[in-house]
Amino acid sequence: MSTRMHPAIVAAIFDMDGLLLDTERMALTCWHDAARQLGHEIDEAIPLGMVGMHSSKTLAYLDEQLGADFPTQALRELTHEIYLQRSHDAIALRPGVIELFEWLEQHGIRKAVATSTRRSIAEHHLQLANLWPRIEFAVCGDEVQHPKPAPEIYLQAIARLGVEAAQCVVFEDSNFGVQAGHAAGCRVMMVPDLRPPLPAVQDLGITIVSSLHEARQLLAQ
Repeated sequence: MSTRMHPAIVAAIFDMDGLLLDTERMALTCWHDAARQLGHEIDEAIPLGMVGMHSSKTLAYLDEQLGADFPTQALRELTHEIYLQRSHDAIALRPGVIELFEWLEQHGIRKAVATSTRRSIAEHHLQLANLWPRIEFAVCGDEVQHPKPAPEIYLQAIARLGVEAAQCVVFEDSNFGVQAGHAAGCRVMMVPDLRPPLPAVQDLGITIVSSLHEARQLLAQ
């Protein structure tokens, strides 16, 4: 992340689930618990395949994975209901979030969120985690026509910030999100959570780190 060949970073744009908030593991258990309540067991790989996926694409994905006879709509609705119940009162932060936010604030680097999650849920989660007052704004999944891996959500964030893409660093945990941030022209740091970077993502030449602690240390250099 050297600044010698790039403009100085003036803004950081964050994904939310699995990057700022430890919600992905909770979501996986919700899928499995919902399936059991409906009298089914689903393979662990199926919910993992939806990490970073926009909700508009999940039904077609589930139909493809589980077959036409599976109650996929009921599964999705029950999973959502269980997820809302479990995320109502407490959501854990991913390691290093507070330290990275403090470092960015000390250096005058602006912060925004670009999440595939719908606004009502994203605002609730960020408020509950006490992160909402520390960002300028969020662009949410129900506010874009073309979700990640398309770059639209990041292009919207860049436009609202009023800066150049090359002046922004994107933090993402998912392959879809990394592809979106890279396609928007931003510098990207990937902090993989549940799924490792795909070979195609590794070929993009983005920075891959083990935690937001490591990301902060690289930025400080």
